[in-house]
Amino acid sequence: MNEHTFELTEVTGTSSSSIEDAIQSAVSRVGKTNREMRWFQVTEIRGAIHEGKASQWQVTVKIGSRME
Repeated sequence: MNEHTFELTEVTGTSSSSIEDAIQSAVSRVGKTNREMRWFQVTEIRGAIHEGKASQWQVTVKIGSRME
């Protein structure tokens, strides 16, 4: 049987342009040290407000990586 074990890494990515860019920032950063990433789960979204407008997005994600 082909069974796998995964580890979770929780990180927060930020972006001044979009939620998607904040997610990609987090995934890209973890990808620099982990090549076995398989999935992600958004656990929290928040942002900063400047002069009455959303100015920055912060997205906390859990990234699942297959353990070797």
